[in-house]
Amino acid sequence: MTRKQKTMLWRILAAVAIIAVLVILRPQNRWLALGLYLIPYLIVGYDILRKAVKGVINRQPFDECFLMAVATIGAFALGEYLEGAAVMLFYQIGELFQSYAVGKSRRSIAELMDIRPDSARVRHEDGTLETVDPDEVEIGSLIVVQPGEKIPIDGTVAEGEARLDTAALTGESVPRTVRPGDTVQSGCISMDGLLTIRTTHEFGESTASRILELVENASSRKSRSEAFITRFARVYTPAVCLSALALAVLPPLISLLLGQPAGWEQWVYRALTFLVISCPCALVISIPLSFFAGLGVASRHGVLIKGSNYLEALAGADTVVFDKTGTMTRGVFEVTGVHHSPLEDAALLRLAALAESHSTHPIAVSIRAACQNPPDEAEIAEVRELSGLGVRAVLADGRAVLAGSDKLMRQEGVEFIPCSHAGTVVHIAVNGEYQGHILIADQLKPGAAEAVRRLRGLGVSKTVMLTGDREASAKEIADILGVDELHSGLMPDDKVAQVERLLGEAKGKLAFVGDGINDAPVLSRADVGIAMGGLGSDAAIEAADVVLMDDDPRKLAAAIRISRLCMRVVKQNIVFSIGVKLLCLVLGALGIANMWLAIFADVGVMVLAVLNAVRILLYREPRKGA
Repeated sequence: MTRKQKTMLWRILAAVAIIAVLVILRPQNRWLALGLYLIPYLIVGYDILRKAVKGVINRQPFDECFLMAVATIGAFALGEYLEGAAVMLFYQIGELFQSYAVGKSRRSIAELMDIRPDSARVRHEDGTLETVDPDEVEIGSLIVVQPGEKIPIDGTVAEGEARLDTAALTGESVPRTVRPGDTVQSGCISMDGLLTIRTTHEFGESTASRILELVENASSRKSRSEAFITRFARVYTPAVCLSALALAVLPPLISLLLGQPAGWEQWVYRALTFLVISCPCALVISIPLSFFAGLGVASRHGVLIKGSNYLEALAGADTVVFDKTGTMTRGVFEVTGVHHSPLEDAALLRLAALAESHSTHPIAVSIRAACQNPPDEAEIAEVRELSGLGVRAVLADGRAVLAGSDKLMRQEGVEFIPCSHAGTVVHIAVNGEYQGHILIADQLKPGAAEAVRRLRGLGVSKTVMLTGDREASAKEIADILGVDELHSGLMPDDKVAQVERLLGEAKGKLAFVGDGINDAPVLSRADVGIAMGGLGSDAAIEAADVVLMDDDPRKLAAAIRISRLCMRVVKQNIVFSIGVKLLCLVLGALGIANMWLAIFADVGVMVLAVLNAVRILLYREPRKGA
């Protein structure tokens, strides 16, 4: 408990003790009883009265504090001292419970997301170590991370070897081994080795800092359910205040006009009961708490959701569209053959490596890796990348080299020989003359096919794969995955057009899963854009609404399952809270409900709704099946 919560607990215990004594003594004198019951009432409720007065002064009176103040003061005015003190007591008990539950959930999530170290150990040129604030570490500095410590800033391993615990970022329990040259992210823990890391980012731009910023800012993007509750509370509270006033005044006036006793005390009591029942605490507290818990649990499982609006949209996902390369496949290409070339294999590979020398695309990287004689920058005069087609390069000796797809060859009027093998084909032409093609193969991610099966098990009605790859290799992958539709040979704008078509056909929401870089236009067009984060890829985090931090497509099913659990809890709380409120309001207006039932309708419903919201934090992934 916090210090504030402990103080409130002592106030509640003191009020309970005094009320218990007064119930036993039963003071008969009205003024004495009033004075004695005011003691526990003020002990436990003075802050509520103060907030109510401030609300009136600030011209924002219609909140739960105003309702409690009016109802309890009214009860005292009617001589119902015990009930007036009890209403305030039980309200504060409910508030304490709610505060504790919310605090516990926030601490739980904070512990899960406690991935940003408070210091960094910098190694200077003379070999000395200095512990500094991570904000002070410049890009290119050497930092030392000992076994058991968190990596404070993104970088590359300069010295050492270690196994990294990446669970805080990815939710993945299997350690990752890193060696010199490997990229490491802040927030990972060195389990068994001393690492010297050369920083590549500033502290504020490192993975851990950006993840925490996303999680902290997620609450600002409200879902439709949260927006509804906000609008509902703005209209509901003034409405019930006016209804309570009408209930207190109109029936007595009608009775007087009919020549009957007014019964002011009876109707005022009903109006006060009506006010206590009407307090919207359960909705106002439990709905945001439900979304906060859902976002936190998703983060714990390695899924970053940038706002409760995306959490709500993800729950309604009916169509899931996948990119192929880097999403369902590993994106680690290898050259598997050189075909139909008059040149030696090594010579054709070198021409391709020269043309692809400036590209960071996985295909270009694989070609350069296969080239035994790496290209020299001096050999290249000009390189132009042709989006979705390939590259055009001019070498220093004046030769024009084309490297790319069938479409590029057709566009440039080069007669080429099609490839019958499965895989990605890069055709090479020099000065308009065809020189053969290079076959490059990609591999499926281990959990890709299972991810599609899990989605189908969750009721996703359509799965689609879009790729710029040629039909033969794309169909081979699609058959293994078991997707419902395949569209191959697509340019970036073709992918957008396909998503537009699918959006028109989808019964629910459409989610697109891509690598977050080349697929940015499609990610932004889909109802929910989901990126493979690659342990916090900058482009992926920026482009998408949801980021799967460990590149595992199976996490998509977990994200949908968490979002649906969250939305079930939200709907349950809305229906339960409003249903009980309306029933008790009717009973209160009819005089059937007394102040004690009003306490249940307010505090009891709030406690039950908060408990229901907190159970989202108990979510665990099923071990088998979907």
